[in-house]
Amino acid sequence: MSPGPELVDSWYPERSFGGFTHVDGTVAFYSRINAVVDPTSIVLDIGCGRGAASEDPVPWRRELQILRGRCARVIGADVDPASADNPAIDEFHLIEHGIIPLPDESVDVAYADFVVEHVTDVDMFFAECARVLKRGGSLFIRTPNVWSYMGVVSRLVPGRFHARVLARLQPTRKSEDVFPTVYRCNTRGTLRRALERQHLLCVVQTHEPEPAYLSFSRFFYALGVMYERYAPRAIRRTLLAYARKPAGTDV
Repeated sequence: MSPGPELVDSWYPERSFGGFTHVDGTVAFYSRINAVVDPTSIVLDIGCGRGAASEDPVPWRRELQILRGRCARVIGADVDPASADNPAIDEFHLIEHGIIPLPDESVDVAYADFVVEHVTDVDMFFAECARVLKRGGSLFIRTPNVWSYMGVVSRLVPGRFHARVLARLQPTRKSEDVFPTVYRCNTRGTLRRALERQHLLCVVQTHEPEPAYLSFSRFFYALGVMYERYAPRAIRRTLLAYARKPAGTDV
């Protein structure tokens, strides 16, 4: 029998107060986004997907991720037409040939949550992000770090097996939500330089959340906790980037 929630609670007892740990990556990422969103903001969710956030079992984390109704408008953009059914967006635009079909300087806040690892033309992607941002607008990125243990394993496992492996590690994740990964911009340095090439002011950090992928085994989960607590910053699992388009400057 696979270890249950008691395994997580034994290492992260604070989870009983609200349902999330002190290193929860989703809480960290979306708290930062919420800090800059106000009722007048036009928000763009790049790679919005089908709306898995609406199924998050933790109410506080779910509320952080769903911005619809708390800002002027949430726009979803994705390469998958099925994402038009995402319940957390007000309108949907299909990304074709790498183009985000929105006017220049039309968005106050944009974010891409675990999207960059799938992007083949990184410069075009960030050029489009910079183009649609208003001057002074903010861009938020969360993506895996290829120097972490999960990044190394993901690169070693052939792409055709990713859906099978994820079905084991994340039983609730649907196979249609698994996309090919290319990792063209998944170190602190490459991500920072990609943002700076578009003249965006940025901060790129690493983050190590609880080892949810390893909850199938008490032994490996304990190893993952030790990694979370003691791993050097350079090899933490997640990259978090916060960028801003300069106000009053041509980009």
